[in-house]
Amino acid sequence: MTDYPYNPAISQRFRGFLPVVIDVETAGFNAETDALLEIAAVILTMDDEGFLHPTPCIASHVEPFPGANLEPKALEFNGIDPAHPFRNALPEKEALTSLFAPIRKAVKESECNRAILVGHNAFFDLGFLNAAVARTGIKRNPFHPFSTFDTVSLSGLAYGQTVLAKAAKAAGLDWDNNEAHSAIYDTERTAELFCAIINQWQKSIGGFSGLMRPE
Repeated sequence: MTDYPYNPAISQRFRGFLPVVIDVETAGFNAETDALLEIAAVILTMDDEGFLHPTPCIASHVEPFPGANLEPKALEFNGIDPAHPFRNALPEKEALTSLFAPIRKAVKESECNRAILVGHNAFFDLGFLNAAVARTGIKRNPFHPFSTFDTVSLSGLAYGQTVLAKAAKAAGLDWDNNEAHSAIYDTERTAELFCAIINQWQKSIGGFSGLMRPE
């Protein structure tokens, strides 16, 4: 991953949390029993004016954990073949370790306390993330265990839309239905959507100084 100059001011903007956009693709809806198949993350940066920007996506294909359930309807929906020889999938622990390392680095360099998950229906992504962390015994999970920023609520407020594709279009972002439902594509579009909403608000209050008044 390319190194970025993380602005410590972002720690003040979100009460010590660094927003990191996450999307998962799975083999069902039950985080305890159904396989995690893809996970992607976009770490956000802040410029000197207080506007957010996405960094390049970090992603892994993930091997189903032993005994994982694979719902045929879920696989049909996301188009993933867990047994495909070219997936280059990693075991859950290896996939999470490679994902968490740059996130922990960004949290430290931005002087934040923890990462906070940004997602579209964020409870779903956080549920699968937390279940995988519990299964693998990873001790250094950088994410807050239950707090999130959900772009469903934010885009409902900002644009009157709650479906990701419709919210992205309302925000003036490109959307390709043929690319949707891959972890990388959905993470990148969600990151752009979150940045658009936050930056729109930032402009309305006159930039960074409008939020950073001393207590």
